[in-house]
Amino acid sequence: MTLDDIVASIRPADRQAKEAAMRRQRRLTKPPGSLGRLEDIAVQLAGIFGTEQPTARNTTVIVAAADHGVVAQGVTGYPQAVTAQMVLNFLAGGAAVSVMARARGANLIIVDAGVATPLPAHPDLRVVSAGRGTRDMTQGPAMTREQAEACISAGVGFALDAAEQGAHIIATGDMGIGNTTAASTITAALTGTPPRLTTGRGTGRSDPELQHKIACVERALDVNRPDADDGVDVLRTVGGFEIGVLAGVILGGALARRAVVLDGFVSGAAALIAHSLCPRILDYLIAGHQSAEPGHRVALRHLGLQPLLNLDMRLGEGTGALLATGLIEVAAACLSDMATFAEAGVSDRPTTDLAEAST
Repeated sequence: MTLDDIVASIRPADRQAKEAAMRRQRRLTKPPGSLGRLEDIAVQLAGIFGTEQPTARNTTVIVAAADHGVVAQGVTGYPQAVTAQMVLNFLAGGAAVSVMARARGANLIIVDAGVATPLPAHPDLRVVSAGRGTRDMTQGPAMTREQAEACISAGVGFALDAAEQGAHIIATGDMGIGNTTAASTITAALTGTPPRLTTGRGTGRSDPELQHKIACVERALDVNRPDADDGVDVLRTVGGFEIGVLAGVILGGALARRAVVLDGFVSGAAALIAHSLCPRILDYLIAGHQSAEPGHRVALRHLGLQPLLNLDMRLGEGTGALLATGLIEVAAACLSDMATFAEAGVSDRPTTDLAEAST
């Protein structure tokens, strides 16, 4: 299936199921609106799954890892070898997302989307042969268009596999030294926001280091002139292999009609790319949390998404998304499993609205 075929096959959420869910919300044993945003999430899930009583109990987190040539410009304080070392930590179960996934009972998928250091074969590691890290985007395009499309296609496949294995919720995660620089550049390119507003401290840059990082983002944009009307071109010129995979995961999740939960800034940049290719994905997206990175606020505002959590997290790995999945599961359960006033024999408030009375 080509990328054009994938995009054309993504359908909007089920409007009739959402309307039925809203009617059911009004009949549940609680004052209208008393569960706040949980009610909005539940109605969104009804539209995603096409039923007024949705089930959302199984979560899969897809963590994509890759390296970035722009680290040659000194945009981060960590050596590039850390990307591969953290992938091994994921596989050994010692990383934050590994611990959280066990605690939540979630399935964890680790993807080598283009790590520079060769990794040993592992039964739990999925491999995308995109390359050993991207090229330095301050000197020219980060990758070829063929590499960009291959990453997106691979991500679609991972999401479809997760859905086939029973995932109701697909959460995104990332690992890649230097990837907040790529995310800052993508966000600037696709939102038209100045790099000084999309670029943050990442792993803890000092003021002079932050100014240097901003200058690298500006240089990458000047050198490459990414086409803001073509998400694949933005990925090709200033993106990362793992960001391409996550953009594909988002498209694949929408294609499979699953709830897709975004993690932080890097996932937000991937969502911007996926949205530029298919705006209908918004029906399926839930922002798990608000990253401390300033560019994440820019990305979410552009997408019109309101995060569920704000815990000042900026780790990545899918940690913020994974924490939010518990709220999403509860939102679905409340809509589907709570008794109505009639079922519970509880007196409802008198109905004065004629439209409501007709339902």
